[in-house]
Amino acid sequence: MSYRHISTHDVQALRTSQPDTIIIDVREPHEYAIARIEGTILCPISTSASWIESFAKDAPIVVICHHGMRSEHVAAALTSRYGYTNVATMDGGIDDWSARIDPTIPRY
Repeated sequence: MSYRHISTHDVQALRTSQPDTIIIDVREPHEYAIARIEGTILCPISTSASWIESFAKDAPIVVICHHGMRSEHVAAALTSRYGYTNVATMDGGIDDWSARIDPTIPRY
């Protein structure tokens, strides 16, 4: 089982077409305070042991971070170690979201 890559534009479309999609932001609280996408769930990678098994295994999940590296690590763990079946990572992270989708979100 593996995860898939999804663009910021596709995530934007998913938020409308599939509002039950869970968007997990794995950045740290200080980063989330600077810039965040409304409706995301902050689940820092540093505390993943406390939350990683708290979602339904078949729930549609998109994992995001600053540029995409941490979200890839979490997406890989969700699918390969924890048995999640519908996981994507948002390419480019919130930085790309700020550049392409919502320029009111600060870039850092």
